[in-house]
Amino acid sequence: MPSDQYHEPPEELSAEIRTFARMCTSLIEEAEAIGWYEQRMSLEGDPQARAIMEEAQEEEFKHFAMALEFLSRRKPKWRAVLQAVLFKPGDIVEHGEMGEEAEKKS
Repeated sequence: MPSDQYHEPPEELSAEIRTFARMCTSLIEEAEAIGWYEQRMSLEGDPQARAIMEEAQEEEFKHFAMALEFLSRRKPKWRAVLQAVLFKPGDIVEHGEMGEEAEKKS
C-alpha cells in the first residue's frame, strides 16, 4: 500500500520507527480533523448538526491527546519540551525557549 508517511525505504526501518511514523501521521490527521470540524461548525446554521459536529470534534481532541502522549513517551527530548511549554501561564515563546534548554539536558 503506497504511503507518504515514510521518507526512507520502509523495509529498512525498524518496527519501532515505523510505528512512530504511523503515530506521527495519526497526530497530523487528528489535528487536521479538528480544524475541519472547526470550519464546518463556524458555518453550520442547524443547531443539531452543529452539536453532532462538536461531539465528533471532541473525539478528535481525545485521539490527538492520546497520540501525542504515545509519541512523547518514546522520545524523552520531545517530552521535556512539552513539559516546559504545555499548560503553563505566561509567554508561550519564553516557555518554548525553556523547553529547548530542557531538551538539551535530556
